[in-house]
Amino acid sequence: MYEFRWNAWNLDHATRHGVSAEESQRVVSAARTPYPEHVGEGKFRVMGRARGNRLVQVVYLLDDDGTVYIIHARPLTDSEKRRLRKRLK
Repeated sequence: MYEFRWNAWNLDHATRHGVSAEESQRVVSAARTPYPEHVGEGKFRVMGRARGNRLVQVVYLLDDDGTVYIIHARPLTDSEKRRLRKRLK
């Protein structure tokens, strides 16, 4: 189980594309191989199912104390959805 750290900045930034904080946390917590992916500069990316089977991408940092600091979340594009479905089969 992960512990998440939220503040005004990341809450605003992570939810601006319509993905709730709870959905983001669910996607990170339920990540399975091949995720999370290291995407550079200490950032990790996870793609997965949120509420109602909606597919989303979440980018986050791991703080020194092990907490997850989500910095970005958005629904997947149609082409990303197709690639993810193939990848998870």
